[in-house]
Amino acid sequence: MRGLFFTFEGIDGCGKSTQLKEIASRLESRGVPVLTTREPGGTPVAEKIREILISPENSEMVNECELFLYLAARAQHVREKIIPALQKGMIVLCDRFLEATFAYQGFGRGLSLSFLEQLNSFATGGLIPDRTFIFDVPVEISGQRMDQMNKKKDRLEQNGPEFYEKIRKGYLFMAEKQSGSCVLIDGCQEVSRISDQVWEEIEKLLD
Repeated sequence: MRGLFFTFEGIDGCGKSTQLKEIASRLESRGVPVLTTREPGGTPVAEKIREILISPENSEMVNECELFLYLAARAQHVREKIIPALQKGMIVLCDRFLEATFAYQGFGRGLSLSFLEQLNSFATGGLIPDRTFIFDVPVEISGQRMDQMNKKKDRLEQNGPEFYEKIRKGYLFMAEKQSGSCVLIDGCQEVSRISDQVWEEIEKLLD
């Protein structure tokens, strides 16, 4: 019996990580086997690639290198961790996945969406989420929330608001294009209200 695969997407500070933890807690309280993971990362190899990607020391990284590093981490992550968990019937919750590539490398970096689709398919072996939750917040709200975290900005976070406007536009585009599998949620609502909306969608598939 194959498990279910849910991904949580959005610009920094949208609340996706908070929602992932909340949904994981709800599932675990019902005795459902859950795997929580993230991209880039999730495995020892992929986490090492993540360190390269987010380090401010690597500011000279070109867009093409960035893309292939993300895809390399994804290929390892999918085969080493996600697929085995799904084969065991687990629910997999992943912080970012396919849509992040289209939003960040496609809209943010200006790379071809059709080309990215081909590469993603190769990296994942054709694996797609059962549902993708995209949490939308204005860029100014994102910036305020990130400032409140009071942590050093990584390589991606050092980009200005114009970059994040492009990424937000990318997420909104993907939510409309993939309306059958993507669920767009207003990330400015109360945390509990957002969780209820996500849970409602997940329950449909659990049933």
